[in-house]
Amino acid sequence: MNKMTKTSQELDTVSEMNMAQSSRRDFFKKAAVYSASAVAATSVLAPVKLHAEDDPAIVHEAPWGIKLGDPVTKNRYGVPSPYEHNNTRRTTSLLASGDNYASISMCPIHEQEGIITPNGLFFNRVHGGVAHVDPKAYRLMIHGLVEKPLVLTLDELKRYPSVTRIHFVECPANGGPEWRGPQFNSIQFAKGMMSQAEWTGVMIKDILADLGLKPEALWMLAEGSDNSEMGRTVPVEKVLDDAMIVYAQNGEALRPEQGYPVRLMLPGWEGNLQVKWLKRLEFAKEPFYAKEETAKYTVLTPSGKAIQHFYPLEVNSIITSPCPEKPWTDLKKGDLVEIQGLAWSGQGTIKNVDITFDGGDNWIEASLKGLVLPKAWTRFSYMYRYEGKPLLLASRAVDDSGHIQPTIDQETAVVGVEAVYHRNSICTWEVTDKGVVNNVHIRS
Repeated sequence: MNKMTKTSQELDTVSEMNMAQSSRRDFFKKAAVYSASAVAATSVLAPVKLHAEDDPAIVHEAPWGIKLGDPVTKNRYGVPSPYEHNNTRRTTSLLASGDNYASISMCPIHEQEGIITPNGLFFNRVHGGVAHVDPKAYRLMIHGLVEKPLVLTLDELKRYPSVTRIHFVECPANGGPEWRGPQFNSIQFAKGMMSQAEWTGVMIKDILADLGLKPEALWMLAEGSDNSEMGRTVPVEKVLDDAMIVYAQNGEALRPEQGYPVRLMLPGWEGNLQVKWLKRLEFAKEPFYAKEETAKYTVLTPSGKAIQHFYPLEVNSIITSPCPEKPWTDLKKGDLVEIQGLAWSGQGTIKNVDITFDGGDNWIEASLKGLVLPKAWTRFSYMYRYEGKPLLLASRAVDDSGHIQPTIDQETAVVGVEAVYHRNSICTWEVTDKGVVNNVHIRS
């Protein structure tokens, strides 16, 4: 049989495909005419334009639709689409040791949908590399000023009642390089030292109810088992409030870079305090003055004195779209676009968020979207009619404890510019008349 000759079955198939394409072509031509005349003025869609040629992506069968896909056994642990290759953690040599064993990788918060960060994108901070702990050999020692010191295996820890909470974790150095001025024309590098997850574990107060905490115990030392043996001191008031020992994140076991098999969780407080690869809790009368709370994680003020033991993270917010990575260069004048962002506070629940288009002279209240939880990210939104004119776009958050996100001038008047940690002043994007977005500072 000649190679160009087709069987009757093949001819029937070709005929059916041509009829299907013709049907789709007629449908979308009619739909285009209807859409061009029926799109309302308030629609986010621009009027549909009629093209001289049909769109092949609609008229023809998609290549993935005419062949078998992957079998369900291909990936025993799911992976993202290869088309999402830009949605990844990133690092910079400016915030790392030369060998990346004491380093940080930033979360792509501009690609974040909702308020839960996927485990594979959760920001990662290490001081001596990622430890790989054998769960069968894992032990947690609790001692010091307790009536009944003990050592727990992982299985024994999990016998206590479990709780699940949604909280953000933020490095206190998030935005730290920007105290003197803009450093990164990138939201990921300027504000990507944070993420949020659903955490499952045990309340420490439930364990202490068994052990008996002595009345003179005012501080707890949390120590990790990694190479740096990270140690931080925590006031007992926080321990007895909402401190957790967590072993699961977003429905699965902690990943090694997040402290597998166990880490400390202190909702709303500095990420550095939330010790990973946790091995020891010791209770005492006085703080331990560990390296990370003396030589590090303090703030030098203009007086020459350093602020120490200032644990909760202040009210904060950032517009995530637009941003330098997500500009408005594809918009046309008259397009309706959604401005989105994240607000959070370690001191309570977000109450409201305002946005400004002129660098802070005027403010408009945005809408809060989805879940609004204490010590958690809250998403905000505002629908805007794009005008193609320059803007100075920023957000300002308020929490239910009465704290208002400060301007840069208000913050530096108190702290100065020598600080590294706890920068929560208002962040501003310059949007040019071409839709390009730049990181700028507004000063009076």
